Amino acid sequence: LAMPPASGRDCTSLVVSVPNRPGAVHDLLVPLKNNGVSMTRFESRPAKSGQWEYYFYIDIAGHPSQPHVAAALQELQGLCAFYKVLGAYPVTE
Repeated sequence: LAMPPASGRDCTSLVVSVPNRPGAVHDLLVPLKNNGVSMTRFESRPAKSGQWEYYFYIDIAGHPSQPHVAAALQELQGLCAFYKVLGAYPVTE
């Protein structure tokens, strides 16, 4: 996935799903917490595949080239049934 280089003020967007089991959503947050990555958006959308299955759209502060963000994303990927980084981009205010 081609994305712009880190600017120092970046946001990374991803979409994930986890198996439907107790604590699964909580488990998504642990790699972010453990690596000091701040989540700026968390939305759920029902999956068309079945009942009680959801995709979670997540924005995090930082760029995948930063070591703490890369570590969090790697841990997160291991927990997910579906995982895709949508992209990273500079944040403007």
